[in-house]
Amino acid sequence: MSALKDKLKADLTASMKSKDEVRTRTIRMALAAVNVEEVSGKTARELSDDEVVKVLAKEAKKRREAAEAFGNAGRAEQAQAELDEQAVLEAYLPAQLSDEELGALVDEAVAESGASGPQAMGQVMKVLNPKVAGRAEGGRVAQAVRARLTA
Repeated sequence: MSALKDKLKADLTASMKSKDEVRTRTIRMALAAVNVEEVSGKTARELSDDEVVKVLAKEAKKRREAAEAFGNAGRAEQAQAELDEQAVLEAYLPAQLSDEELGALVDEAVAESGASGPQAMGQVMKVLNPKVAGRAEGGRVAQAVRARLTA
């Protein structure tokens, strides 16, 4: 079993004992998402830590989008609940890259791939994605690459 999944299970037990409802609810949801991912496909399998991080990142993104939707609909209480869940999930994710760090990685990937012009975005993304895996959202990465290639 992956170390991250073990940590989630241990934290679930601790949050249940301390009666932290938000944390308990969020970790249960995260473990359920991990279990669904493990049994999806033709055969059941154990997820690696990297795969668990991807599942948690996807769940955190869902919470961020739901909070935005609730906020736009004038439902502040639900929006805050989603943001609280997102904060719990982000504690298990690697630290996000700053704009400067992301810019430096984009410049490095552009130089490595020898790309020029917006039509070469796919080549740059292919080189860049493994370097930023889990540390920056895909849309943010694509926006940085697009800005660099059109500049």
